[in-house]
Amino acid sequence: MDIQAMMQQAKQMQDRMKEMQDRLGTQEVVGESGGGLVKVTMTCKGEVKAIDISADLISKDEKETLEDLIVAAISVARTKSEETMSSETQKMMEEFGIPGNIDLPGF
Repeated sequence: MDIQAMMQQAKQMQDRMKEMQDRLGTQEVVGESGGGLVKVTMTCKGEVKAIDISADLISKDEKETLEDLIVAAISVARTKSEETMSSETQKMMEEFGIPGNIDLPGF
């Protein structure tokens, strides 16, 4: 095995991983709860960008329900962001000939 070629491939993979992380840091996903009454938009890195609440929910009597729906929408958005990160990482690894199901540190 050519060590220099392996090192070059590792550097390429590291550069591609950085590019992917930068790109996914701006890619947004939306999580919904309550049948779309609450929507949370966040980046794939977990930064919440927006919360959209249906006017139908805004009343003093619905405060607890609204809080629960916001938490649920954030959870859905977080799951989507993790799935997107995982999918993109698998694609990149496969491009480098690394099995997509292998666990690497930090992934």
